[in-house]
Amino acid sequence: MSATTSDASGSRRSTTAGGIAVQDLRVSLTGRDVDVVDDIDLVLSPGEVVGLVGESGSGKTTVGTSLLGYARPGALIERGKVLYGDRDVLGLPWQQVRQLRGEEIAYVPQDPASALNPSIRIGKQIVELMALRGIGTAESRLEGARAGLAEVGLPNDDDFLRRYAHQLSGGQVQRVALAMAFLPRPKVLVLDEPTTGLDVTTQGMVLDTMGALCRSHGVAALYVTHDLAVVATIADRVAVMYAGQVVELGDRDQIFRRPSHPYTRALLDSIPHLRQARALAGIPGRTPAPGARPEGCRFHDRCPYAVEACATTLPQLVPVDPGHDARCIRVGEIGTWDISLGTVPDADPGRQRDVILRIEDLDVYYGRKKVVHDVSFDLANAEVVALVGESGSGKTTISRCVGGLHREWQGTIDFEGSPLGKGSRRRSVSDRKRIQYIFQNPYLSLNPRLTIEQIVKRPMELFGIASGRQATDKVVELLEQVALGPAVLRLQASRLSGGERQRVAIARALAAEPDVLVCDEVTSALDVSVQGSIVALLEELRKSRGISMLFVTHNLALVRSIAARVQILNGGRVVESGSVVEVMDSPKEEYTRRLLANSPRID
Repeated sequence: MSATTSDASGSRRSTTAGGIAVQDLRVSLTGRDVDVVDDIDLVLSPGEVVGLVGESGSGKTTVGTSLLGYARPGALIERGKVLYGDRDVLGLPWQQVRQLRGEEIAYVPQDPASALNPSIRIGKQIVELMALRGIGTAESRLEGARAGLAEVGLPNDDDFLRRYAHQLSGGQVQRVALAMAFLPRPKVLVLDEPTTGLDVTTQGMVLDTMGALCRSHGVAALYVTHDLAVVATIADRVAVMYAGQVVELGDRDQIFRRPSHPYTRALLDSIPHLRQARALAGIPGRTPAPGARPEGCRFHDRCPYAVEACATTLPQLVPVDPGHDARCIRVGEIGTWDISLGTVPDADPGRQRDVILRIEDLDVYYGRKKVVHDVSFDLANAEVVALVGESGSGKTTISRCVGGLHREWQGTIDFEGSPLGKGSRRRSVSDRKRIQYIFQNPYLSLNPRLTIEQIVKRPMELFGIASGRQATDKVVELLEQVALGPAVLRLQASRLSGGERQRVAIARALAAEPDVLVCDEVTSALDVSVQGSIVALLEELRKSRGISMLFVTHNLALVRSIAARVQILNGGRVVESGSVVEVMDSPKEEYTRRLLANSPRID
């Protein structure tokens, strides 16, 4: 069986049995003539991985779930077709659609832990899935579960099968979800941000596993993500989405070597590179929500190439090269793109340093278990030192000790020559004020009951910096510094995007007038454009206010652009340290070389 569809350039692509084609898809808000996504045409061929990229709110997940005939509550698949073989998934009775889901068209969510039952052992969950799908016999299913785990590179002994989801690492949970998705041997796989938040080694293993399984089993895969560097590693073709539309579509090499839409170029310009430092910057403005999208080109109000006609002319996907299309009326007029745009010199490793924070012989415990061993390094004034390593390497644990959030440690942490207490309650008010912590998750670190004004004002009142009208004026000044402004003063955090919440968290930290910021994975779950703007903000604060930063991350490419020195951690020990240039250009440890090799890159 086969279905044939046209891409925007008019060329014919055929999907054999197992492939899937989306035609003229429109998903709108229920009861309103407002589109969430519109004019979506996409073909996934067997054994092909198509990357679907764009900022949060662009409609990526909506397109992905539409392949399963599903729209979230409050949304409606208004028109279009999803052709799977000789069937239109959107026109099938719900009983048949339900049978297709998981068996022929599978879905791997962003947070696999939420898809696994926390009260049932891993082995039993896999066996139950096989029974539900009629795979094998009652006697053979346990061996089938072992084979499925081995296929994704996981242990398959009795001990592992008896574990619960909370007893596995993030990468192991993700691979269990992959094993369960592949066991029914689906022909189509939708992967929704499956590696967000994973360290580079785990991410590399998951990506290798996904790519190998898709190609060996002839699975057509849609990989939904905001991380273009990951897409450059795994995808065969790339579709770039903005404000509910595909704005550029083509082979991976075409998209990354000759991006033709201004939005694609802006995303690529926001990405840090492993081989060179870059002055990162975000895209001005924000992705418009359904119902608030501008007339004409939906990107024109953020586009540096926009002309008057862009505000009134609705662009169509037009061919740029064979198999490469872009939705822009100026597609042939904006010149070529240079991957080296924004390159800046690396931090000078010979710069004179004025050390303000010194950590010596640090051992950290959780109960009786030692998790950090004999760690020593220092941080200078107006300097960024990065802590890098896999999950469980001790990065966050060390940062929490510095921030006063963990008390079970031995050794010395000196701040300007004076020892810091173990825990914030044993520190002076001045020390608590001058060392501020920015948490990884902006959705959990802000009080949902308070307004943004109250959140940012609180440290000023706590440390006696300002109160009343004077504090409000300072809040407005801080919000303007983080590119938010007074418009958000009366809003609660729930009204803001992830990037905006992280900016509020930074403003709250700055309200205490600190000398040291401890940044714990502050960009790990953000769009690359938002990450670029956050990094640009932190760099400006370092230069203008002389703030020092301890920057915890697993993103080595980001380290190249923001840090002067780096500490590589493995198993709670520093295995390599030095200037960013020396460590990343001439790594001496095999572990460091492995981290660099596993880091996704576009350069």
